[in-house]
Amino acid sequence: MAKSIQILSTKKLSGEQKQALTAANIDVIDTDFIQTQNKSFELKDLNENLIFTSQNAVHSILSHPKAEELKSKNVFCVGLKTKILLSESGFNVVAYTGYASDLAEIITLIYRSESFTFFSGNLRRDTLPQALKEAEVKFNEIQVYDTSLTPQKIKTAVDAILFFSPSGVESYLKDNTIKKETCFCIGETTADALHKITKNIIIADQPTVEDVIEDVIEEYK
Repeated sequence: MAKSIQILSTKKLSGEQKQALTAANIDVIDTDFIQTQNKSFELKDLNENLIFTSQNAVHSILSHPKAEELKSKNVFCVGLKTKILLSESGFNVVAYTGYASDLAEIITLIYRSESFTFFSGNLRRDTLPQALKEAEVKFNEIQVYDTSLTPQKIKTAVDAILFFSPSGVESYLKDNTIKKETCFCIGETTADALHKITKNIIIADQPTVEDVIEDVIEEYK
């Protein structure tokens, strides 16, 4: 029997996701290298459209007592799962993309004359707000959750590492180094955080955890 592959996921996986890897003779260690937490915020000075770039922001908004009042507004978001969560919660999603840069392009080209409120986290990337600012799109930003790094030393040798955010890369590198391991990344932004460290990077076709896992299985089958 072939030796099983050992991988590390820098976020906890679901039972179904781990089962897919196990069935492919891949052993997985999964642990959260970042943690997110809702924070208290005021819902005021809201513009006509809302922007979400993560499920974390949606969950935080849904926990707010005035969440229902927002459902009359149009929503723009990043990520299919974010879009599904919003739609199932009763929001009207006008546009969604896989990446913040693509969403910024849609807004600045088609919806430039409208106004937006961006619900973000404390470690959000500059991509979207910078693009809106440069295009002189009217927007404001409300931080609705905090992301904190939870670095830890991994003592088991692994063949591959799964990364799902630039913050996850930063947290991993605090106590660990990357040598010959293959790095599987959920998207371009996450991969960018690794480009100065390794060339062994595989980027998922679609920015979902499932696509990352498919890539791992395909690589080692």
